[in-house]
Amino acid sequence: MFASPAALNLVNITLEYPDGNETLKALDAVNLTVHAGQMISLVGPSGSGKSSLLATAATLIRPTHGLVNIDGTDATGLSNNDLTALRREKIGIIFQQPNLLPSLTAAEQLIISDHLRKKPLKAARAKATELLDVVELSTTADKRPHQLSGGQRQRVNIARALMGDPKILLVDEPTAALDHERSDSIVRLLRHVTDEFQVATIMVTHDTEFVPLTDSVATMRDGKLTAPIPAAF
Repeated sequence: MFASPAALNLVNITLEYPDGNETLKALDAVNLTVHAGQMISLVGPSGSGKSSLLATAATLIRPTHGLVNIDGTDATGLSNNDLTALRREKIGIIFQQPNLLPSLTAAEQLIISDHLRKKPLKAARAKATELLDVVELSTTADKRPHQLSGGQRQRVNIARALMGDPKILLVDEPTAALDHERSDSIVRLLRHVTDEFQVATIMVTHDTEFVPLTDSVATMRDGKLTAPIPAAF
């Protein structure tokens, strides 16, 4: 049991889409709580609802029914502007593809994200240096994406997601484009930053061999979510 507070609480989340004359339930009465410092693996077949759950938790999609609580804030009724501010301050999103800006160095990828938060440039530079050290890229801060390996680009992606001191990290297939060795190092890095920064992390993955590095695993199928169970199997 985690004594830390719940950073993310999804309560009875249902997400429906029109499908011809019928209604498709992408999420069906999903309940999930993730605490600070907890890392959960989310597994399931393609089309099971994993991406829909991640997008709903990220407040990128509004659920048809249910409650999305982010660090004590009910996000369900917020305006679009308030949701954008909430994501910027509370949520770090790590996509499968890093989507780095080709003209910017590794350090600048991080600094520009704090510029959008209207943080002072000096503080942003210091924070970027600190985080690039955390992800073991301090010697490549001045390199652009085409000069970095796939694993290094994903590390920049992780560091960028941490720039706003998020309460939640939502991670979508971070190892899909990496070989086994780099995949292992990336999941271990996510484990490390979850512990060090006490974020609540959900990692969607098909690589079940890395699931034991997380605290628990939940399975999605047909929009339904099983309760997370201990992942050390």
